[in-house]
Amino acid sequence: MAELKATVFSQAHAEVGTLDLEPGVFAEPLRRGLLADVVRMQTASRRAGTASTKEKGDVRGGGAKPWRQKGTGRARAGSNRSPLWSGGGTTFGPHPRDYGYRMSKQARRTALKSALAQKLREERLTILDKIELEEAKTKHFAAMLKNLGIDDTVLVVIDGQDDPIERSARNLPLVKVLRAGGLNVYDLLRYHQLVMTSAAVGAVTKRMMAGDARGAE
Repeated sequence: MAELKATVFSQAHAEVGTLDLEPGVFAEPLRRGLLADVVRMQTASRRAGTASTKEKGDVRGGGAKPWRQKGTGRARAGSNRSPLWSGGGTTFGPHPRDYGYRMSKQARRTALKSALAQKLREERLTILDKIELEEAKTKHFAAMLKNLGIDDTVLVVIDGQDDPIERSARNLPLVKVLRAGGLNVYDLLRYHQLVMTSAAVGAVTKRMMAGDARGAE
């Protein structure tokens, strides 16, 4: 497989070097169906599942038979809590449930690689040597994005916990900061631009390749 190289920039958007990308991760073909399946799985897990209705046995009242069985000329009725009556119970209504389900780790990993590779192909991936802010302030984070020429929705991936960076981006509505361990397909597709530090690229690549190695055993 051919080598993949990406330019590494500084926060001021100056070229500072290149980075070898793992083809096993960043050359994955676009798999639209798999991406859709993984997004559906992720959004299903986030559903509240709190919708609830009362069935006939849950509705208050209905103890007495509305009228006698015969001789009234009306249809038989045993309870005014019947689903056929106004104010009665609901038939086959929703109840609290968990909508979540799981796909295989291999499928999720392949989808993540496909989303990353597509960002690279569409030139929407920017790799920085590092991110360092003078202070943990929103204006400094916004200034960095302006230097990079990014005025769109952007997902920023760092290699690990960094409170100043995470706090600085918190009030920017078009920006989300994720640690490499939490990178996922839904957020990759939701945000138009992707910014990663070199360390984050290494962490994600290591995670993907280690998963492939375990799957091959």
